[in-house]
Amino acid sequence: MALDKIYDPETGCCPTFDPEPWNEKEVTLKEKLFLKEHVFCLFHIPLNMDGVMKKTMEKIAAAQALADKPLMLYDSNSLFGADIYIATSKEVPNTQMTHITGTFLSKVFEGDYSNTGEWIKQMNEYAVSKNKAIKKTYFYYPTCPACAKHYGKNYAVLLAQV
Repeated sequence: MALDKIYDPETGCCPTFDPEPWNEKEVTLKEKLFLKEHVFCLFHIPLNMDGVMKKTMEKIAAAQALADKPLMLYDSNSLFGADIYIATSKEVPNTQMTHITGTFLSKVFEGDYSNTGEWIKQMNEYAVSKNKAIKKTYFYYPTCPACAKHYGKNYAVLLAQV
């Protein structure tokens, strides 16, 4: 699958996002294959995300390893760095690959990234309402900032491993 096959013809970038399949659902991943990359951050704000994503997506496309359904998980694990996990259909040579297995509660949020603290609080409350304890939380941003502006909606999905 060529890289241009995953892009939306309207924007030339991210496809529109349907929140329904992700909102207040339980998602199970079984040995889901991801390419793992790292981005540098300054107080959780990614500094080199565009370059890392461009280079990484080119590698995935060259290996013909694009996932049927795009999924990128973001793990903001320190003030100065974050790991990104991009779903692939197979191993990509000369990259760090990993598998993620687990059960996750998912919840969709819409708004500015400055609301992240409130989103995390609401996700914790949602997990408690389901009698679940959160082990780890990933963020899934289904559109880039430019596409979010184009579509008029800035979605974020929190995936809480329980």
